[in-house]
Amino acid sequence: MMKTTLLTTIVILCIVTSCAAQASTNAIVTLNEAEFRDKVYACWLGKNIGGTLGMPFEGQQTIQALTFFKPVPEKPAANDDLDLQMLWLKALEERGTQIDARVLGEYWLKYVPVDWNEYGIGKANMRDGFLPPVSGHFRNSKWRDSNGAWIRSEIWACLAPGCPSTAARYAYEDACVDHGAGEGVYAEMFTAAVESAAFVESDRDRLLGIGLSYVPPKCAVAVSVRAAIDAHDKGLDLIAAREAVIKSSESTGWFMAPRNVAFVVLGWLYGDDDFGKSICSAVNCGDDTDCTGATMGSIMGIIHGGKCISARWRRPVGETISTVAISGFKPPANLAELTDATLSMAKKMLRDNDAPVAIVPDAPTDLSRKAELRLEDSKAAKALWARSPYKLVYDLGQVRATFDYMTDPEIRAGESRKVTLLLENLTRSRMEIAVRWDTPAELSVDPAESRIFVRHKGRADLTCQLACKGDAAAGSVLQGSVSVTVTSDGKSVKIPFAFAVAAVH
Repeated sequence: MMKTTLLTTIVILCIVTSCAAQASTNAIVTLNEAEFRDKVYACWLGKNIGGTLGMPFEGQQTIQALTFFKPVPEKPAANDDLDLQMLWLKALEERGTQIDARVLGEYWLKYVPVDWNEYGIGKANMRDGFLPPVSGHFRNSKWRDSNGAWIRSEIWACLAPGCPSTAARYAYEDACVDHGAGEGVYAEMFTAAVESAAFVESDRDRLLGIGLSYVPPKCAVAVSVRAAIDAHDKGLDLIAAREAVIKSSESTGWFMAPRNVAFVVLGWLYGDDDFGKSICSAVNCGDDTDCTGATMGSIMGIIHGGKCISARWRRPVGETISTVAISGFKPPANLAELTDATLSMAKKMLRDNDAPVAIVPDAPTDLSRKAELRLEDSKAAKALWARSPYKLVYDLGQVRATFDYMTDPEIRAGESRKVTLLLENLTRSRMEIAVRWDTPAELSVDPAESRIFVRHKGRADLTCQLACKGDAAAGSVLQGSVSVTVTSDGKSVKIPFAFAVAAVH
């Protein structure tokens, strides 16, 4: 009996060891599953608490003096900050981990009934045929710098812990749907990078540096964040630091991402590493207070885990999740369900992206090689900054096709304009590619059909003249498509596009 028991134990240990080794074959860093789960749970709990704290003061530009909930709630406030992240989790579960902005756009249209600010503009553009990232940029000058994207960054951080370049890439795909190439996109890249790195790095100043490395140095988000840091370094109090941030963000103003992301940073800088003081400091700065409090709560939860959130803060919000901005599916009922779903998807995301981080159930967290993670990746960051809000990119495997509006997708009746189709041959063989344009009666394209030979590892730019008939109605939207076919195997993609007919001056 003892031999059998010993043999069974050895077999079990071998299986566990083998599984742990397999999970971390390509990993530089390993995260203990129980510890990781605690941080994810604390992230979502902190999100709920901070959002509920700030909700009664949303939009107020005055300074608050909160030290606790006012009024004390009996349940968490419904908050789109969390709603949309549960929707992205659903999209990943249904469509796989390699989703992009176009897939997320489909989920916007199907499951988000609200039309607030950039949400409504992005959805209206997609319904008119303007796909992401055009959907977030065109006709959206008022809101593309706003707060709707960075408030939903935690999902990408939790799914790519210790991999800020991956988190920032997914954050871009998310944010561009309703923010194009505005400051709202940079804001989500910043928060996603900070939160992702926070799973393996706890030093606040280092984390802020990592976040700043993922946004252009001269963008408004970077300017405002640096203003917050500089004010703290000079020894200014919170009120004076807030004024410095307001002054630094005058170009974008109130209820916009640069100012509010910097208010989160102020909460962090002046919160003395205390959960309650940090979220109160962020909310006390005013403006989009449910968002600033919620993101500050998430960051604290990721860094410190559940131990940083006392029963006093937990008790009023409890375990439940209240929704306001999603419908048509059953989201996780409580924070534990959301945490378990996030954990399961994080394992898959890390594996599918061949990440240098692994989550293992029966091994301790090992950060001894953390320095090798490349938490700052300038090449990856600059590639994201270089993306145009007017380009639609489709990958056929052997060929990458990019439709480039070049500027706003508008055309006037009786006039013409140029569009470009970039074809890249990703193989080592010369390739023939057929191009065919399908347009409504009001539009014509010259040439309407082409056959192009592209050398191996080469590219071809096809510039076409698009003309709009004189009787096209101003204000109408004309939808068409361009088909790209690899003649050797018949593989094809149809790229839809749209043009708004502008009034003739």
